Amino acid sequence: MSSAPPNPNHNTTAVSGGSAAAVSPTFSPLYQQIKALITKSLQSGEWKPGELIPSEVELANRFKVSQGTVRKAIDELAAENLVMRKQGKGTFVATHHEERAQFRFLRLMPDEGVPHPGVSQFIEVKRMRAPADVARLLDLKSGDAVIFIKRVQHFDGVPTIVEELWLPGLAFKGLTAERLEEYKGPMYGLFESEFGTRMIRATEKIRAVCAAEGDAALLKVAANTPLLASERVSFTYGDKPVELRRGLYLTERHHYHNELN
Repeated sequence: MSSAPPNPNHNTTAVSGGSAAAVSPTFSPLYQQIKALITKSLQSGEWKPGELIPSEVELANRFKVSQGTVRKAIDELAAENLVMRKQGKGTFVATHHEERAQFRFLRLMPDEGVPHPGVSQFIEVKRMRAPADVARLLDLKSGDAVIFIKRVQHFDGVPTIVEELWLPGLAFKGLTAERLEEYKGPMYGLFESEFGTRMIRATEKIRAVCAAEGDAALLKVAANTPLLASERVSFTYGDKPVELRRGLYLTERHHYHNELN
């Protein structure tokens, strides 16, 4: 990939009713164009998760821009957790196998001690047709194949999260209960390394609910115990939704933590 970034001063026109109508030119700062080109290389798999990307000088030569422009583009990519800078080593493609990445989307934090991965107990894993609401959130057709996963996450031996996940069946073909059981790393790490799907952002809704009997039994609490309910849609490159996750959080020893800028 050696093409120069598009001309930001390029004007476009549209024809309407037989006459040319001016369309406002779209302007994107040069560093944003370089960011888009680097993101395209990440999306295409030119540089794999965990790999070192070319230096700022190399990228500047490649795109025929200044090193400062490249640096600004990489600053934004780092802020979005798409790449990671390592002092004295260079810039690497971010990966969900990094310990800090494991808590990027999970915002449930212990009241005492430091965050650590939970232990998963898989209740159900099956291939099914997508319900209408799931299909809508995953941008699928109603009835398309999805992988459904239900699990309980234990922290320090205490059942704390009940989760239901839906994944597009085509993208996760071959994902089985056996593979999930035997895999010991973070689930997003499995999705990244074995299915080529990297979660880069998510949207989330949270609300307070009362535990239904079935979920209360899994969490070993009384029915109607207050829980925090989360619905999260995770996206990969190109803003493509690739996971719907609905969780119920027991907050007797945990709290929801977020940083607002």
